[in-house]
Amino acid sequence: MPKEKKVQENRIRVLLVDDEKEYVKVLSNRLTLRNIDVTKTYSGSEALQVLRKQVFDVAVLDIKMEDMDGLELLKILKKMAPQIEVIMLTGHGSAEESKQGMELGAYDYLIKPCEFKDLLDKIKSAYQKSHLLQL
Repeated sequence: MPKEKKVQENRIRVLLVDDEKEYVKVLSNRLTLRNIDVTKTYSGSEALQVLRKQVFDVAVLDIKMEDMDGLELLKILKKMAPQIEVIMLTGHGSAEESKQGMELGAYDYLIKPCEFKDLLDKIKSAYQKSHLLQL
């Protein structure tokens, strides 16, 4: 029982990956106001560098990015940190890309622009799933 209490007291650590800098900034600020630790990255390669140094509970990835698409990043993330739950975001992606992301191990996906509450709910449920698997 003490483990569950400890998990509830921990802040959710989110890795946010999107090449739209203003979107990342606004989303990060809104999540931080809700007591979530957010690390912002603006490319797949930057996200991988950060992942080598830090541990995250949830990653929120854009599917369409300049240097590396979100599906490719998802494959690498799941090899480097299998415990991380990944939520895919897309403003341009097709249903096929979203389905492929789920097959590659994504927790869920949302289409941008999405309601902030929907994203927040998915982050919280992904966090709960990742911690249930570790108990």
